[in-house]
Amino acid sequence: MSVKDKKFLEAEQRFLTGENFYAQHLLGVHKEGDDYIFRVWAPNAQKVWLVGDFNEWDDSLPMEIREVSGIWEVKTALPQEGEKYKFKVRQANGREIMKIDPFAIRFEERPGMAALLHTVPTKKWKDGLWRGRQKRRNTFKRPLNIYEVHASSWKQHPDGTPYSFADLKDELIPYVKKMGYTHIEFMPLMEHPLGMSWGYQLTGYFALSSYYGTPKEFQDFVEECHLNNIGIFVDWVPGHFCINDDTLPYYDGTPTFEYEDPNRAKNNRWGTICFDLGKPQVQSFLISSALFWLEMYHIDGIRVDAVSSMLYLDYDDGPWTPNHEGGNRNFEGFYFLQKLNAVIKLAHPATIMMAEESSSETKITGLIENGSLGFDYKWNMGWMNDVLRFYEMDPLFRKDNFRLLTFSFMYMMNENYILAFSHDEVVHGKKSLMHKMWGDRYKQFAHLRNMYTYMMTHPGKKLLFMGSEFGQFLEWKYDEQLEWGNLDDEMNLKMQHFTSTLNQFYENEPALWELEDSRETIEIIDADNLNDTVLSFIRKGKMKKDFLIVVLNLAPVERHDFTIGVPYPGTYQEILNTEMEEFGGTWTKHNSDVQTIEQSFKKFDYQIQTVLPSLGALIIRPKDINVRVQKKVRKATKVTTEETKKEIQASKLKGGKVDSSPKK
Repeated sequence: MSVKDKKFLEAEQRFLTGENFYAQHLLGVHKEGDDYIFRVWAPNAQKVWLVGDFNEWDDSLPMEIREVSGIWEVKTALPQEGEKYKFKVRQANGREIMKIDPFAIRFEERPGMAALLHTVPTKKWKDGLWRGRQKRRNTFKRPLNIYEVHASSWKQHPDGTPYSFADLKDELIPYVKKMGYTHIEFMPLMEHPLGMSWGYQLTGYFALSSYYGTPKEFQDFVEECHLNNIGIFVDWVPGHFCINDDTLPYYDGTPTFEYEDPNRAKNNRWGTICFDLGKPQVQSFLISSALFWLEMYHIDGIRVDAVSSMLYLDYDDGPWTPNHEGGNRNFEGFYFLQKLNAVIKLAHPATIMMAEESSSETKITGLIENGSLGFDYKWNMGWMNDVLRFYEMDPLFRKDNFRLLTFSFMYMMNENYILAFSHDEVVHGKKSLMHKMWGDRYKQFAHLRNMYTYMMTHPGKKLLFMGSEFGQFLEWKYDEQLEWGNLDDEMNLKMQHFTSTLNQFYENEPALWELEDSRETIEIIDADNLNDTVLSFIRKGKMKKDFLIVVLNLAPVERHDFTIGVPYPGTYQEILNTEMEEFGGTWTKHNSDVQTIEQSFKKFDYQIQTVLPSLGALIIRPKDINVRVQKKVRKATKVTTEETKKEIQASKLKGGKVDSSPKK
C-alpha cells in the first residue's frame, strides 16, 4: 500500500470516528494532476452521479461507493474552474434528487444553489505581528468592544446592491477605527439561500456567501483589519441548518446529518433541521468547518449561535423526547460543545470562543475540566433584558424596579460575560434602542447615553449592533442599509460622537478591564438609593490610585449637592459627563473639582458632593488623593471572610435570568 493510500484510509477512518477535523481534505472536490476527484458522504444512497456544466447535467459520471465509509467518489478531467456542479442522489427509497456539495467553498449567486468549482489561491498573509500579539495577550485582562455587523445591510450601493468585502475594506474599517471599537463581529457569512434568515439558516458550512464577494476579498478584508489593530469574529451555527430539500436534509434519503428521532430532528420554532451532534461524521463535519474559517480567513474568534437549543431537548416548541435518564438534557450537544472548544483551543489557543446562551442551568465559560462547556465568553442575556426593561420604563416606576439595574451584581462573576445590545433587540417590532428609550426625543438621547455608560462601566465585555451607535430611530431592516441620513440631524451626529468618545475612554482606562475577571474590579457605593433613583459604584485597576467613580442618575431631575461616598481623602475630578453640549446635552462646562469631606457615607469614611444632571451619568477620577490613610473599622460595615464566602456562594446559586423570548 502506498503512503498516499495509507493516509487516505487513515483520514477516512478518522472521519467515521469523529476525529477528522480537516474533513474538507477528504470530501468535496480536489485537484489531482490534470484530474479532479469528487467525494460525497451518502452511506444509504442507492446511486450517486456527478452532474454539472461539464457534462450537460446528465448521468455520464456515475460515482463509486467505498462500502466501509459510505463515501462516493469519481475522478474526471472534464470540469473547468468556475463551472457549476451538484450531486444527483438516488436515495434509499429510490427517489432521485439533486443535492449540493456539503464541502463546497463557493456557490453560485442565490437563488441558484449549485456549487462552483473554485480554487482559492494561496495567500501570503501580512498580519503576523497582529497574530503574534494576540497569542501573548490575556483577553480577560484586555478591552473587548465589539461592533456587530450584518455585512449586506451596513451600507449599500445606490442601486440597492450590497457592498462586497472589497467595498467594506475601504469604508467599514476606517469607520470602526474612528469609532474606537476593538473588534467587528459579523452575523453568519456562510452560504445561505434566504436573506430573511440573516444567515442563521445555513447551507454551505465551508463557503463564504457569494452575496458578499469572493473568498480572496474576505481574506484581504481580514488582513486589513488586523493591520489596523481590529479583530474579526464570525457567527457560526452548528445547532441547526436550512430545511431546503436540495441541501443537507435527509441527504441520502435517511437521517444523515440530522437526528433519527423526528422530535429532535425538526426545529419547529425556526423552521430548520437539527444536526445529530452525537454522530461522529457530523462532529467531523462541523469541527472541520470551524477550523476552516479560523485558518482560511485568520478570524480571531467564533460566536456559536443558539447554544441553548443544543443543550436542552425541550428548548423548541412542540413535542420533545426525554433522554435516557428521563430529563431534558441533550447530552450529545453538551459533549459536542466541549469537544469543539477543546479541539479549537488545542489548535489555536488565542481563538476567542463565545456562546449565545440564554439559561443559567449550565456552566458555559471556564475550564472543561471543571465541568463547563469551555467557552471564553457568554452573552449576558439576563442583563440585557433587565436593563432594556428598566430604561424603557417611566421614571415614576423605576424606584420600585431598581433591582432590574442592580441584580446583575449578584451573579456577574458566575461566567465571563459579554454585555450585548445585539441585532435581536432591534427587530420584529421591538423598536430600535433609541426608540425604546422613555420620554421625548431629547430624553431618549439622554437615556441612550446613560445606558451606554452603564454598559461600558459594568463588568463584562461589550457589544453593540450597527446603527445603535448613532441612535438610529427605525428598526433594522436586513434588506436595506442603515439610516445614514440620520447623521444629517445634529442630535444623531452628537450621539455618534459620544459613542466614539465613550469607546475610546473604555479602551484607555485600565480600571474598566484590568481586574475584570475578579470581584476586586468593582465596589458598590450605593445601590439602594431608590427614592433618588441613583446608582453609584467604583471600578478599580491594579494600583490603589487607579479607580473610577461612576454615578448614574436615572431620574429626570437635576440633583444638587449630591453626596457620593469615596475611599480616600483628597481632590476628585469629573472626567465624563453625558449631558455635555458636545454630546447632545445642555451643559457647557464640567462640574468643578471637589474636595472630600471627612464624614462617613455608608461603608466609606469620606464623601464628596457634586451636581448630577437630569438623566445624566458622571465618571469621576481621583486627582490628588492620599491612599495611605488608615481605613476606620465600623462594626456595621465590617464583613468577615467567611461571610464574604457565603455571599459569593449564594450569588452563584442564584445565577442569571432566563431569556425565553422568541429568536430569529
